[in-house]
Amino acid sequence: QVQLVQSGGGLVQAGGSLRLSCAASGRTFSNNAMGWFRQAPGNEREFVAAITWSGGSTYYGDSVKGRFTISRDKSVNTVYLQMNSPKYEDTAVYYCAADRRLRTTVVSRTPAQYDYWGQGTQVTVSS
Repeated sequence: QVQLVQSGGGLVQAGGSLRLSCAASGRTFSNNAMGWFRQAPGNEREFVAAITWSGGSTYYGDSVKGRFTISRDKSVNTVYLQMNSPKYEDTAVYYCAADRRLRTTVVSRTPAQYDYWGQGTQVTVSS
């Protein structure tokens, strides 16, 4: 069974730091771009960050640029989201996802382009 298993969410103070992990099992996603999205109550799912299959390029939503960092470690089939200086408005359920396309150099910011999703993890930033 193919799964993306997330960990690392929870409560964090504004200005602190938190790291989310997304570990793949059942297959490797080393040839897929990976992304992080988030969804707050009443809002649509929002693009946060993505990384190409090679790990050579990263992309960020405007609201997190300069504060969050996406990375991947293919040796353990895991993608990370390092959240530095989080703000209250970063509070949401965060999801990792795998792009369905193989070895694409164009990263998608659209949830519909991603086939596999993690279970979601709540991140709450206290002000």
